[in-house]
Amino acid sequence: MTTPTPPAEFLSDCAAFGLEFEPGEVERLARYLGLLLETNQTMNLTAVRDEAAAWKRHIFDSLTLIPFLADLPEGSRVIDVGSGGGLPGVPLAIALPALRFTLLEATGKKADFLRTVARTLPLANVQVVSDRAETLAHDRGARLGHGRSLGHREAYDAVVSRAVARLPTLLELTVPFAKAPGPATPAGTVLLIKGERAAEELAEAAGALHLLKAVHVNTVETPTGRVLVIEKGAATPRIYPRANGEPKRVPLGCPSKPGP
Repeated sequence: MTTPTPPAEFLSDCAAFGLEFEPGEVERLARYLGLLLETNQTMNLTAVRDEAAAWKRHIFDSLTLIPFLADLPEGSRVIDVGSGGGLPGVPLAIALPALRFTLLEATGKKADFLRTVARTLPLANVQVVSDRAETLAHDRGARLGHGRSLGHREAYDAVVSRAVARLPTLLELTVPFAKAPGPATPAGTVLLIKGERAAEELAEAAGALHLLKAVHVNTVETPTGRVLVIEKGAATPRIYPRANGEPKRVPLGCPSKPGP
C-alpha cells in the first residue's frame, strides 16, 4: 500500500479552520486514505480517486465535525450511520481518541473493510457493526441480571452521517440513536454533513422533525459543505425507525406521491 503525502493545501485548510493534530495523527490519516483508495480499486467505496481531491473532499470534510465533538466528555459514544468507507467516522476516531466510535454499515464487504482499517491503524476506540439502522436503532441491549448490556437505541452522545440519504429519510435513520433528554442526561446531538441543498432538504424535513420530536438548532457553513445540527426534544416514538427500507421508500413526513 502506498501512503499518500498530505498536500500543503490540506495542512493549510486545517490550520485556517483551527485544527491541530497530535504527533502521528496526520500519518494515520494518510495510512487510512491509502487503504481507502487502494481498496476502492476493487470495491466501490468512493467516486473520488484523485489523492489531492480526496484529502479535501473526504478527510478535511470529515474533520469539520471536530468543533462539534471536541467538548464531549472522555468516553462519550459517537455513531457514524451508513459509514461506507469510514467517512466521517474513521478520520474523527483518529483525531478524537478519547471518544468511542461505532461505525454502522449494512453492507458486509464494506464492514469488513472498516474492520481491516480499525485493526491496521490500529484504532482501539472503534467498533464496527454490520447491520441496518432500521434494526439496530431498536436495540436497547439485552437484560443481564439487574441491568442491561450496552444497547444502541438512544444510547449515543452524538450521531454523525455523511452522504447517506436525503434529510427526511436520514433523520429517521439517525435521530433514534441519540440520547433522549432527561433530568440528568443532556440530549444527544445529530450532526449531518450536507451540501448546497441543505436548506431545501430542511424544508422537506419539517414533518419528519416534528414526528421524531427533534429540532433543527443550527446550520453551520464550512469550507466544504454545511453541517446541520439536530437535537432531540424528547424520546423518539417507539415506532421509529420503521421497517427495513421503509424510510427510503416512503420518506417520513413527506406527502405521498400520487399513483399512476
